[in-house]
Amino acid sequence: MATYAIGDVQGCFYAFRALLAKLNFDTQCDRLWLVGDMINRGTGSLEMLRWCVEHQHAIDVVLGNHDLHAIAVAHSVRPPHRSDTLQPILNAHDGPDLLAWLRHQPLMLQKENVVMVHAGLLPQWTIADALGYAREVEAVLQHAEYEEFLHQMYGNYPSLWQDDLGSVDRLRLITNAFTRMRICTQDGELDYAFKGELADIPDGYMPWFTVPSRQSKEATIICGHWSALGLYQHNNIHALDTGCLWGGQLTAMCLEDKTITQVDFDPRDKI
Repeated sequence: MATYAIGDVQGCFYAFRALLAKLNFDTQCDRLWLVGDMINRGTGSLEMLRWCVEHQHAIDVVLGNHDLHAIAVAHSVRPPHRSDTLQPILNAHDGPDLLAWLRHQPLMLQKENVVMVHAGLLPQWTIADALGYAREVEAVLQHAEYEEFLHQMYGNYPSLWQDDLGSVDRLRLITNAFTRMRICTQDGELDYAFKGELADIPDGYMPWFTVPSRQSKEATIICGHWSALGLYQHNNIHALDTGCLWGGQLTAMCLEDKTITQVDFDPRDKI
């Protein structure tokens, strides 16, 4: 039995299946951790989501920004982007059930001292804090009146955590931290616009995982989201988004021994 964490698939279903074959992944005894952004931008978003639901007994996932975007688009909260590949899900007879399953997935997963999130953790948060904050957002997403939150979820304010934030601002910042953050100041103030490489980080900012005072240093953290960062394994951080959608690789890490397995981008995965 082995457990594998896989970086952002983003609907690259051909590469995903090739990676599972290379791993000799067995859905009856192995386990898969998916780091979020399972869908959107690749040609196989519907197939990827159906695979996840069919094999939910063998997987753990966390929500990414593209997963939340799909839910928002389905409820006409956000317009589709030109590069979205969500229409097959929206048109599918089982689309509502697939998206309902997605909406009930967590923002954060912890197994012993290993944590998985899509983007990152604010440096002020301990692991226990972060789990509690994730559960706040999950409870709202899974509530009968979740659409109200979808309308309030988007925006770049606030960018700095405070314990006394109002409920809407608090939930929005928690969601943004888990699904969108890449860099911040030493005080934890987020820059939402930056998507580039390490050498291009603006003055005064740093990767969230290098903040000296970060309260989650003792945990092993698996994340994705930052394709320009590429494969990064240092100081208990394992960032696995290697830009498959953009012609890079799809990456898996075995949790038991930290070995890396990769497959190349498959041209059939991009329109």
